[in-house]
Amino acid sequence: MSLLDIRKIVIQLEETHKEMQRPVSPASRKVTVAAVINNPYAGQYTEDLEPLYDLGKEVGGLLAERGVQALGVKPDEVEAYGKGAIIGLDGEIEHAAAVMHPRFGGPVRVAVDHGNDIIPSTKKVGGPGSVLVMPITQKDSIWSFDHMDASEIAIADAPKGNEMVIAVALAIGGRPLHRTKKDP
Repeated sequence: MSLLDIRKIVIQLEETHKEMQRPVSPASRKVTVAAVINNPYAGQYTEDLEPLYDLGKEVGGLLAERGVQALGVKPDEVEAYGKGAIIGLDGEIEHAAAVMHPRFGGPVRVAVDHGNDIIPSTKKVGGPGSVLVMPITQKDSIWSFDHMDASEIAIADAPKGNEMVIAVALAIGGRPLHRTKKDP
């Protein structure tokens, strides 16, 4: 039985065409896809959070697939990713960990046609309008400085106390005008 109870999905697409009066060609692109979902454990302590592992698997795949669609590219063209969660005030930070870590990554990697490195993440407890800032790194080389970036999203009416905002960020092109080199 699925615990996935979605109130809304928000998709935020960003394309940078110019930075410091210089063209960015091709444009760097990133999309953040967030789902506002019911937290089945809001307001209660539950020892066994394993059902949230499966919730994470289900929502992770859905968000990543929607992100690839929003970018309008083939899955293997996605270069970088990140993830994050805000748990409403009636929940606990461990709810975010249970959703985001054990089973979330596999479906995301399928949606972007692989990913050899960890999907960086952040999580917090907050109320409606809280800002979620997610780190983004290259999906096959976490030490690719050109792809180290962040994406942020805020949803004015979420999360309510009994909700979670779960998000995936996908990117193409790295930071605009990237030129930071690794120290020899």
